[in-house]
Order: sequence, then structure tokens, then C-alpha cells
Amino acid sequence: MNFLIPANSKKSLLILSAFTWFDLVLFGSGLMVTFLLLFIFSPSNMWFAIIDIAPAFITGFLVIPMPNYHNTRVLLIQVYRYFTNRQKFIWKGWCVNEEYGEEKQVHK
Repeated sequence: MNFLIPANSKKSLLILSAFTWFDLVLFGSGLMVTFLLLFIFSPSNMWFAIIDIAPAFITGFLVIPMPNYHNTRVLLIQVYRYFTNRQKFIWKGWCVNEEYGEEKQVHK
């Protein structure tokens, strides 16, 4: 009873085969903040316009689909976890390292 699951089987659970609800809410909130900034602070020069449009570009960049990952946000989370939560694997094979406190094994 072995089943082969196709690689794209979870795409049917996504909206437009690429986005989750969180992705759409994140991008929608970035768009809302951008519209509010444009409405409240009408850009008088190019730098203010870039600052006003930045939330939409940042959230849009975070939800862009990527190969081998769901999107850029998931990739950045994985990179962060890799560098902050490195695990130390202690190998206990035929040669036990005494550095980690194991006693010598005496074979009789």
C-alpha cells in the first residue's frame, strides 16, 4: 500500500495555486498602508513617493512565489532558523568521543 504523491498536490489547497490566506492578508495590509500613506502624505518629491510606496513593494516581495519554497517569506524564515537554531548532533558510533562526557566502554 505505497502511494506516490505528486509534487503539485498541495497547490490545490492554495488560492490561485500560489497564495495562502496569510499571504493575501499580508499583501492586502501592505497595499492599505500604501494607500493611506499616499492619501495622508501626498508625495511632493521622489523620495517621499518611494517611502509611500515601500510597504506595497516590501509585502509584494515577501509573497512572490519561489521554486523549492512557498514564497520569499518562507525562505527568509528558513534562513533565519538555520543561523539561529543550529543543532549540535553528537555521533555515537563505534568510536565514542570522550569530549561530551561518555565513559570509555570496556569490552569483556
